[in-house]
Amino acid sequence: MKYEELSKEVSYALRHAPWEYELEMDTEGWVSMEQLLNALNTEGKFGNITQNDLAVMIDKSEKKRHEIKAGKIRAMYGHSILMHIVKEKKTPPDKLYHGTARRFVESIKKNGLLPMSRQYVHLSTDIDTAKKVGLRRDENPCILEIDSKRAYDDGVVFYHGNEKVWLADKIPPCYISEL
Repeated sequence: MKYEELSKEVSYALRHAPWEYELEMDTEGWVSMEQLLNALNTEGKFGNITQNDLAVMIDKSEKKRHEIKAGKIRAMYGHSILMHIVKEKKTPPDKLYHGTARRFVESIKKNGLLPMSRQYVHLSTDIDTAKKVGLRRDENPCILEIDSKRAYDDGVVFYHGNEKVWLADKIPPCYISEL
């Protein structure tokens, strides 16, 4: 089983195009495991996928992108679909980080961090992860430090994505500094 390829396919189905797989998603982004398995197995690209295969896929993944609960599965973050996936508000760590291309820094200083084509702003718990994210768009990315404790205390809402990713609707510029 090619778990990395399966993870990409499941991410695409759950984050970007559930309608292509005829999936019925609830307001929290959950889809019936049975529906997802039926859709994936109809394609036949991966052979006969089982619930266990999906559990192993999640377990083997370095980035925890999906979760399974009570016979349902969902992508934990990164959605581009129009419906807003409801997340549970959580208290963030004192500092979070965001890696970005240098060409976006002036706009961020002026407007803050905005979700752009995603539903949420994605923040990292450590500088290394933020740098890896920033390297996707710039060979010398800018790492921004977010004073998430102060932002949270001032009413900015944060959501827990996974052990390395936190989410927010937006981060005003007054909580952002360049490292």
